[in-house]
Amino acid sequence: QVQLVESGGGLVQAGGSLRLSCAASGRTFTTYVMGWFRQAPGKEREFVASISRPGFSINYSDSVKGRFMISRDNAKNTAYLQMESLKPEDTAVYYCAAGRSRQSYDFWGRGTQVTVSS
Repeated sequence: QVQLVESGGGLVQAGGSLRLSCAASGRTFTTYVMGWFRQAPGKEREFVASISRPGFSINYSDSVKGRFMISRDNAKNTAYLQMESLKPEDTAVYYCAAGRSRQSYDFWGRGTQVTVSS
């Protein structure tokens, strides 16, 4: 069992930056692929980014590529999402997830709100 807790969300102006953190419990953090997803009001949850266990394989959605960067610190059991050049359309609840592959996630955090004002 893995528990995930997101932090770092907030209100930021367009063009600003935020860094989200996802702290994971348990000793098996390094065995999981970590992903970030988001859900805007009235929309379905969508994939944002994922990072493999050693951190060598990274994937981004087209909507955030070049602006967001996912990373992980296995020593701290923490995954990060650095978000730059934020846009109002990035406004959503951001969720951290852990899974055996980037197509299948078994554990989810409760989410952190990111609001980008224009």
